[in-house]
Amino acid sequence: MTLYPKLITDALATVRYPGNGRNLIEAEMIEDDLRIDGMNVSFSIIFPKDPDPFSKSVVKAAETAIHTFVSSDANVTVNTKFIASQPQAADEPPILPDVRNIIAVSSGKGGVGKSTIAANLAIGLAKLGHRVGLLDTDIFGPSMPKMFQVEDARPYAVNIDGRDLIEPVEQYGVKLLSIGFFVNPNQATLWRGGMACNALKQLITEANWGELDYLVLDTPPGTSDIHLSLIQLLNITGAVIVSTPQQVALADARKGINMYQNEKVAVPILGLVENMAWFTPAELPENRYYIFGREGCKQLADELNVPLLAQIPLVQNICENADAGLPPVLQPSTPEGIAFMSLAAKVVTVVDKL
Repeated sequence: MTLYPKLITDALATVRYPGNGRNLIEAEMIEDDLRIDGMNVSFSIIFPKDPDPFSKSVVKAAETAIHTFVSSDANVTVNTKFIASQPQAADEPPILPDVRNIIAVSSGKGGVGKSTIAANLAIGLAKLGHRVGLLDTDIFGPSMPKMFQVEDARPYAVNIDGRDLIEPVEQYGVKLLSIGFFVNPNQATLWRGGMACNALKQLITEANWGELDYLVLDTPPGTSDIHLSLIQLLNITGAVIVSTPQQVALADARKGINMYQNEKVAVPILGLVENMAWFTPAELPENRYYIFGREGCKQLADELNVPLLAQIPLVQNICENADAGLPPVLQPSTPEGIAFMSLAAKVVTVVDKL
């Protein structure tokens, strides 16, 4: 069999880059260095950032595509190249070098329970035996101090290798930092975007996070300067998108997904969480009432070919326990506790597959 470039590019057009959903040819990710020598094929794939969480899986998919659609006898060599990222100052230490995975919990709009999901996810990961941190990045509406029952906590400074760092508050097995620890909870935070982003950067780079398996980011609703700062500052492993089944909420969720899938951002969508999926009254635990619509997130997940990580019921205990600083994941025998622990386990499974 004779190999020629069109056969190779047609095969590579069947491989999609998960960061933006486009195929390698359409996304112009194949370098102009395709070489064919008999049954030997070599080319380079250009990834948008270094490191790229999809690079290994995409390279393997490209090799498989050529063996499947061109020839199983082809000897395929795939090189990887990365678009140069902004160089780090020589005297600036690396950002969070001891954090293995960074998970952004996001929502397209407020009021869908994103912070509740983030808090219970973090505690669930800790209950699974992982080292976990939680950063409340909602500068203008911090809620984690109340959800973790540590509103009166005041982080202090510790000296680590000659640097004064903020020591996170520990609760329920999670290291926690929030701007709520440093501002008056009864007053509005009247900061411009630049001030908010600088405060957030300080919580990230000047904190003693130590070694973590997961750092969960509770992001503000919508898309904002805060999100762009997080994306530029951190190598985010993936995003968890939270929505209710309501069509209005789902429309905004699409915008959040689109932000992370932008080819200049290319943050993987780990999956969707459908919050308030149905109402179950305490006296009728087997009944389900679909107040906000039925399985809207499931339909969106199927459409976007991303996992539906969990469907969290609307039950009175979730609200009451959150207000009391006792996240329901601490009660693993309840329906809501089971749902949150299942969410944590699924996130681990999805991240491990990246």
